[in-house]
Amino acid sequence: MGKLIVSLSPHAHGTDSVEKNMYGVIIALVPALLVSLYCFGLGAAIVCATSVLACVFFEWAINKFLIKNPRNTVLDGSAALTGLLLGFNLPSNLPIWIIILGALVAIGVGKMTFGGLGSNVFNPALVGRCFLLVSFPAQMTTWPVPGQLGIEGYVDATTAATPLSLITQGQFDQLPDAVDMLIGNTGGSFGEVSALALLLGLCYMLWKKIVTWHIPVSIIATVAVMATLLWLIDDTRNPNPIYELLSGGLMLGACFMATDYVTSPMCHKGQIIYGVAIGFLTVAIRYWGSYPEGMSFAILIMNAFTPLINTYVKPKRFGEVVKK
Repeated sequence: MGKLIVSLSPHAHGTDSVEKNMYGVIIALVPALLVSLYCFGLGAAIVCATSVLACVFFEWAINKFLIKNPRNTVLDGSAALTGLLLGFNLPSNLPIWIIILGALVAIGVGKMTFGGLGSNVFNPALVGRCFLLVSFPAQMTTWPVPGQLGIEGYVDATTAATPLSLITQGQFDQLPDAVDMLIGNTGGSFGEVSALALLLGLCYMLWKKIVTWHIPVSIIATVAVMATLLWLIDDTRNPNPIYELLSGGLMLGACFMATDYVTSPMCHKGQIIYGVAIGFLTVAIRYWGSYPEGMSFAILIMNAFTPLINTYVKPKRFGEVVKK
């Protein structure tokens, strides 16, 4: 007979569940996935399918054979979402065995080592992505040109520099048109190339109240302000801020990675502090670091600070009397 759990009031009933929110985020990623399949074809499909299937398999296997959890969490959508986000952060020509290794690290190290969903300190997809980036830098920074839709686009793709690489090299005159960057006609990780599709996904999540505006808006606004100031100070060495906003993984990270429930602060004030810090670190790494992209590292750094933010930035307790 199950135990009766008695908790203090107030009691509230809601319709939210882990499955509903996870599959809601997956639905929000569909526009970006469709754009990626249109731009990169079979390569994007192979990378995405391999990443999702590998993440789901490793969560099932770890639950069944290592943790021996009688309630296997493989169907709650979190493993599939981790696989989808990991795939979005990879080039569309990455070898299958590297993708599987990244999925193992994402699920086995980034998630299940800490106890599974709800206990992980860092975003699992970014743990896998950063592991692959430092382990296989050549393969992880080889970007196929959009438009190669067949098998040759996966096994023998023509590659080119991404907008972020051009910015780092100071080749502003070779940057693609801002409209191309908005719709996805540029190189990069296959899920990050269309800022418009990612913003449509964010609008869906805001409409469904899966996330709030505080984290994505604070990240994007911070990057916009800092990039504008640097551009105004020296526009010969610093690009137009529009390119900073539309290039790299900024929109993907701000809309879908930094907003992860488990690894982001709980209260709105803490979320704004968290978002501003991510935006600042992203610009700092992009402009003065050795990597052209700083979004992944910025989010992981602030994931580590989330418990500290939750400790010192708390919402007012229900029924608390405010002293005047």
